[in-house]
Amino acid sequence: MEEVVVMDYEPEWRHAFAQEKIKILSAMTGLEVRIEHIGSTAVQGLGAKPTIDIMAGVSELGLVDERYIRRLEQIGYEYVPKPEFPERMFFRRGLWRAGTHHLHIYRYQGKHWADQLLFREYLKKDAATREQYFNLKKELEAQFKHDRVSYTNGKDDFIRSVIERARQDSEWVRQLDIGGE
Repeated sequence: MEEVVVMDYEPEWRHAFAQEKIKILSAMTGLEVRIEHIGSTAVQGLGAKPTIDIMAGVSELGLVDERYIRRLEQIGYEYVPKPEFPERMFFRRGLWRAGTHHLHIYRYQGKHWADQLLFREYLKKDAATREQYFNLKKELEAQFKHDRVSYTNGKDDFIRSVIERARQDSEWVRQLDIGGE
C-alpha cells in the first residue's frame, strides 16, 4: 500500500540530484538540454517526500522521441504518458506511486519551466512561505496517508498562490532570468 511520508530535509538529496543529472544528460546526448533540481528536495531546509524531482528543458517536446525515451529507460526512467498534461513529458524511476525520482521534461524557458523555477526560488528566499508549505504538507500527510494523489492535489492552490505572489515581484523575476513566455 502506498504511503505518504514527509520527512525532514536531507542534504543527501542534492548529491542524489547531481548524480542523476549526469546520467540524464548522457542519455539525452544529441539534444540541447538544461537540467534543474525542482520540488521540495531542491530547497535546503524544507522537509519533503524523499522523491527527487528533476526538470529537463528542451526547445521542443517533440524532439524527445522514441530514441531518447529508450535511452532514459536504460538508466531506469519509465515514460509515463500523461495526456492531461500536454506541456510536459513525465518519467518515473522506481515503483508506481512510490518512485524515487521523477523527471519532468518541459519546453525550456516556457511558462511551465518558469513556474517551476519561480516556485523553487520563492521558497528559497522566503522562510515564512517555506514554513507554511511544510506545515501544509504535514497536514496533508496526516489527512491522506495512503492517498498520494489527494496529497498532491491538496498542494495545488498553495503552489499557484506562491507562483502568483512571485510573479508580482517583477524586479526579482527579471533578476532570475528564467523565461516564461
